[in-house]
Amino acid sequence: MEKLKIAFIGLGVMGYPMAGHLSKNSDFNVTVYNRTTAKAESWEKEYLGSIATTPKEAAQDADIAFICVGNDDDLKEVTVSAEGVLQSMKPGSVLVDHTTASADIARFLCQESIKRNIGFIDAPVSGGEAGAINGQLTVMCGGDKSHYDKVVGVMNSYSRFSQLLGEVGSGQLAKMMNQICIAGVVQGLSEALQFGQKAGLDCEAVIEVISKGAAGSWQMENRHKTMLKGEYEHGFAVDWMRKDLDIALTEAKRNGSTLPLTALVDQFYADIQKMGGNRWDTSSLLKRLI
Repeated sequence: MEKLKIAFIGLGVMGYPMAGHLSKNSDFNVTVYNRTTAKAESWEKEYLGSIATTPKEAAQDADIAFICVGNDDDLKEVTVSAEGVLQSMKPGSVLVDHTTASADIARFLCQESIKRNIGFIDAPVSGGEAGAINGQLTVMCGGDKSHYDKVVGVMNSYSRFSQLLGEVGSGQLAKMMNQICIAGVVQGLSEALQFGQKAGLDCEAVIEVISKGAAGSWQMENRHKTMLKGEYEHGFAVDWMRKDLDIALTEAKRNGSTLPLTALVDQFYADIQKMGGNRWDTSSLLKRLI
């Protein structure tokens, strides 16, 4: 059986291991592209696959092209520019975007793909760097079911769960909900830990108890120990979270929803940035309270 030709564009914190998981499947031929060539060369030494000098070259005749870059502008650069993937992908192929971006850019890329008879799925992920490394990501998808069915088995290489949630843009809107939830949970956990410390409690012992009840969360289970130690180098950066919350707050203005807690926590993250914590992980909200 002929191998599936796969392109992966963007080898950042998430994309690097995601593309690595794909390369381990003997049924796939993987070609990667990264803006910083040294990163691509490092990936090629670690995994089985080839590197390209442009997104267009990487996606030449690809059956599926995956993208995981920074923002809307980066997406346009690697897709619709003269050296973008849509200039070389073949009719009948599928473009899958794992970037956390706006629903607008998802709809734009879908229309650009349709012009070329190419499928499109917006598919932001959750699970952080650890999830990418361990192949345990959750994928929120928007698009046509026929296109989703072509790619879901391939995405299983680095995900534990994926779901089609509606038309194009639905994946990005779901990711906004994900980030809204996380913002509130981390702030609540930060306040609880500060309260416990001020009250003279053994916070680790308390968390061991309350994490088994209704207050339990992934953030509590995975971040409370490092938060108590003042260690904030364990995941999703504050700069990235503020980008994501800005997308959510902008969308909320458009659809008429109210996000007072999200807006407040966004400003708390701005405080962290002023403290020099741009690259600290999102659990660093505790830092501004102590």
